[in-house]
Amino acid sequence: MSTLLGQEKMDEIPLNENTLIFSKSTQYAFETIDGKNTLVLNGRAEVKNAFFSNGTITVDVLANQKRSFAGITFRKQDDTFEEVYIRMHKSGEPDALQYTPVFNNESNWQLYPEYQTVAITKNEGWNTLKIHVMDNVAEIFVNGKSMLIVDDLKTDHKAGSIGLFALFENRFANLKFSENKKVINAKKQDDKTIEGLITEWQLSDPKPYNEVDDFDKLLNVAHKKNVKTESNGLLLISKYVVKPSRGMYERNSEDYVIVETSIDSNSEIIKSFSFDYSDKIIVYLNGELLYIGNNGFRFKNIQYKGHLKMDTNRIPLKLKKGKNLLQCIVVEKANGWGLMGRVTDL
Repeated sequence: MSTLLGQEKMDEIPLNENTLIFSKSTQYAFETIDGKNTLVLNGRAEVKNAFFSNGTITVDVLANQKRSFAGITFRKQDDTFEEVYIRMHKSGEPDALQYTPVFNNESNWQLYPEYQTVAITKNEGWNTLKIHVMDNVAEIFVNGKSMLIVDDLKTDHKAGSIGLFALFENRFANLKFSENKKVINAKKQDDKTIEGLITEWQLSDPKPYNEVDDFDKLLNVAHKKNVKTESNGLLLISKYVVKPSRGMYERNSEDYVIVETSIDSNSEIIKSFSFDYSDKIIVYLNGELLYIGNNGFRFKNIQYKGHLKMDTNRIPLKLKKGKNLLQCIVVEKANGWGLMGRVTDL
């Protein structure tokens, strides 16, 4: 595999208030450490007038063994962007390096376990995070070693601003970027046909969720739009709606949407509905309650991540002749609002 590695000239971005814009509630300071001009950040910083499409972004992050996240954002337009970060306290573990798209200021890392991997970071000194981007592919390096290929960037943005991200405070230095035209020859495998895959849904506007006994009342929400899934059947809910409580991770309040589809049947028959979801779900068929579940982050134990996998849950659907209405109330707090499903013979 060839990469975007090259000898292109990198433009350094001075880390100061003249070059950076900080999001609301972000905490930051500028200090000189080890002869470097550094940014201490807890939140998000966006670079002014740095419109990035394809090329390279690199930054140094001071070693930190406390639980924290430190990363780079790119192709940002409004509140939607691509994001890559390291978790130095997880060095050597399977989720030390992660990629996620952020839609409408909501992270979606739970929905993409395939873009989480091992990375080794230093316990002292500076760690270098580097990203090479070409079209919908990104190659991610930690301390000079290629650690992850993201073969399908999710936001559909071709260009946008770049920035830095930290959760629970990290120190950055030597932020640089360049534009280039060298291509990653990473060939994405063709998606396999999945039997009975639901690829289109109807999606309601989101509303705040209060846990009640009478879930039927929540179904009375006007449906606004037809939406499509990714090729594997994953519906990215936060791509299509703005979550009322967002951007605060586990401090978010819960919100819900109604996701529904019609199933036409030539006769009375029992089919199988295989599905997974995040965070919670309530499933109805023709107004009858069939299933209630919770797949939330840390719901089962402290290490439970709430990842999605198509055939994790399976329930029978007793279809009537004619049109049948399958409805899912999908409740979300943070980290990835999603649903995937397929309907097959038993």
